Amino acid sequence: MAKNNKAAKGLGQAAGVKPAAQDIAAQLELKPGQSIELLKALHILTRDGKLNQDSRRKLKQVYHLYQFIEPILKELGEGDKAVTLADHGAGKSYLGFILYDLYFKAQGQGSIYGIETRAPLVEASQKLAADLGFDRMQFLNMSVAESTHADFMPARFDVVTALHACDTATDDAISFGLEKKAKAMVLVPCCQAEVAACLRQTKAMSLARTPLAELWRHPIHTREMGSQITNVLRCLYLEACGYQVTVTELVGWEHSMKNELIVARYTGHKKRSAAERLQQLLTEFGLEGLAAQRFQIPTIS
Repeated sequence: MAKNNKAAKGLGQAAGVKPAAQDIAAQLELKPGQSIELLKALHILTRDGKLNQDSRRKLKQVYHLYQFIEPILKELGEGDKAVTLADHGAGKSYLGFILYDLYFKAQGQGSIYGIETRAPLVEASQKLAADLGFDRMQFLNMSVAESTHADFMPARFDVVTALHACDTATDDAISFGLEKKAKAMVLVPCCQAEVAACLRQTKAMSLARTPLAELWRHPIHTREMGSQITNVLRCLYLEACGYQVTVTELVGWEHSMKNELIVARYTGHKKRSAAERLQQLLTEFGLEGLAAQRFQIPTIS
């Protein structure tokens, strides 16, 4: 009997019989309600419903991030409120599409704006959203900074996300969130080069002034220290601006080296100590020039 079942299974596969969508979802451990067709359109799944290792890594990152964002969306959507979300550095909009598919679609309200500088990616996302009937998704071909002051954008956004927004685009996303009075920001920084460049320029002077400069004397350490300092400054800035900040890892380090996840929730409590520490660190590392550019410390009474 076992041989017959095995033979029948083989004949079915040879005849091109495809497994049902729910069977594919179970095999791949997809989330309930996840659209198989969407994952195929995003090229996360093949036409036959298969998942390669690279796609599995991408899907795991997005799903893990969704676990942090979903409770925020549910909380902000209480009382039948329509939630607005801006996804900066959207790329192919994996995150935006999956957020819409798993949360916004069922709500029947709320909207997602994907901000991306590469026109072909924006056009592809616009077409896919139209094909899928995701009519409350919009995609804009502009920088994060440009979107902050665009007249046609909503005056306020509830949630701001930036998954691997490169270098200062993460800072621009924070500025956008502050300007739009976001209730929450979910950020995964990437390629932080600005602070490292500043450290490199003042290295000789810093080495003469403090032994701490040994921490970034070698080029590889300069890059790593620049990345670390950048995210510390961002967290202090958010706390000084009235946000409660949690920092954790996005997924295991084997999946992505750009792995730091910053979740900021607005409380309205601006921490004086955070503002003071931010200013002290900018001075200590010779980064005073960034105060006006990136970290305009608010006055706290």
